[in-house]
Amino acid sequence: MAASVLNSVLGKLEMVSTSDHASVVSMTLFVALLCACIVIGHLLEESRWMNESITALFIGLCTGFVILLTSGGKSSRILVFSEDLFFIYLLPPIIFNAGFQVKKKQFFRNFITIVLFGAVGTLISWVIISLGAKQFFKNMDIGFLDVGDYFAIGAIFSATDSVCTLQVLNQDETPLLYSLVFGEGVVNDATSVVLFNALEGFDIKNLDHTIALSFMGNFFHLFFTSTMLGVLTGLLSAYIIKKLYIGRHSTDREVAIMMLMAYLSYMMAELFYLSGILTVFFCGIVMSHYTWHNVTESSRITTKHAFATFSFVAEIFIFLYVGMDALDIEKWKFVSDRPGTSVAVSSILLGLILFGRAAFVFPLSFLSNLAKKTPNEKIGFKQQVTIWWAGLMRGAVSMALAYNKFTSSGHTHLQGNAVMITSTITVVLFSTVVFGLLTKPLVSLLLPKQSGSTASSDPVSPKSPFTMPLLERGHNGHPDEVDTDGDRIARPSSLRLLLTTPTHTVHRLWRKFDDTFMRPVFGGRGFVPQVPSSPREQQNF
Repeated sequence: MAASVLNSVLGKLEMVSTSDHASVVSMTLFVALLCACIVIGHLLEESRWMNESITALFIGLCTGFVILLTSGGKSSRILVFSEDLFFIYLLPPIIFNAGFQVKKKQFFRNFITIVLFGAVGTLISWVIISLGAKQFFKNMDIGFLDVGDYFAIGAIFSATDSVCTLQVLNQDETPLLYSLVFGEGVVNDATSVVLFNALEGFDIKNLDHTIALSFMGNFFHLFFTSTMLGVLTGLLSAYIIKKLYIGRHSTDREVAIMMLMAYLSYMMAELFYLSGILTVFFCGIVMSHYTWHNVTESSRITTKHAFATFSFVAEIFIFLYVGMDALDIEKWKFVSDRPGTSVAVSSILLGLILFGRAAFVFPLSFLSNLAKKTPNEKIGFKQQVTIWWAGLMRGAVSMALAYNKFTSSGHTHLQGNAVMITSTITVVLFSTVVFGLLTKPLVSLLLPKQSGSTASSDPVSPKSPFTMPLLERGHNGHPDEVDTDGDRIARPSSLRLLLTTPTHTVHRLWRKFDDTFMRPVFGGRGFVPQVPSSPREQQNF
């Protein structure tokens, strides 16, 4: 009896040891692949066609193919995908760094247009994709999908991935276009996730006007509450660091409290069923405006590069995994007997994405241009085409939402769900590779580089050694400049008057409020700690 128990225990220990060793092997291989992606991406940096996202995707595909061959066709992955891995560990550093490094002058100057594209445009695209999918798929033998599934499909494929386009655009040469593409991408991701989560909490099968109104109310509640939570967390971090002067004792503690407070904002949003994307994005903006200026110089340099590095590695990790997971045999074997159906579904989804994006980019650009005072502020047709193209690619957010909706433990045994998973993979791969490869040539054709460009970079961002207020003081961004050129501007139309005239007033009111109430409490630009840096820093200098 004792011998059998001992043998059983030893057997279990051996299984645990084998499992641990397999995990170590998997992680070692994955880290090696991440290093390869960084090195090869650097070597191909000047390529006309490739970028780091596509490079990581190709390396993932090649690795998955090799693993598929060596495993005898059983698997193509070395890690198992989990939407929790994506939403809890990989997405927060990407979104936070986007807010932390954003050029705030351009972002808030074009805030209305960004919200139009990112929020209103996403809703338009969601409606078109959802209704189009329901209309086309009901006559196809793809398995059972209810009304809620079709609305979820609209939210999944409304989430854009403009990483490829942002890697090509230069924010100093085309500040307006870069700001619009970047801002829309972040707001779009947040809107898609909030929309997806809102849909999950309602019984769409029995839809009526009361449920529709309740849904819209819940949507805007999530949007506003998530934003305010991010702002409050960012202000709390600024107040703590300003009052305690943590950097005088330890730069490490100062950097750690910034990182942990940023991550805390995201996890609190998830805890209260809010949008972590919106929360951590606005937390990043507030931290860059207040908290970052309260820390020591060494902490500023450290946080700037640390946040950027975490974001960079997380992006490569996602694209590398998507490449490997695309060849997972478990997903494809359920649709292997009808490949034509899978291709047809993917083609229909791509067509809906193309049409749905065009349906809001060009009309909303026209409306936005009506409110602009000068031709330089208007969105030209070539810029509109670039914005339309930038949002055609689908990436990690679409994959994570699709896994969340249509899979269980990484795969599904339902035909309709299997078709949607494989179609999502096909759309992500096709849009990222094909559209991504054509992005550089298209942008070069539409927006040729101009020598001697006079576009000034926005010094608000932590990327720059110079800092300015969150909302600029004058037309040229000088802190002491007063808007005195109003009399030289022709009388605007009623619509333009409605949308543009209050802007300068809002800026001035914000400046006064910020200088009078916010900065004395939360610090910010111009705040200098009254104590020296850490003793360790003094010894090094």
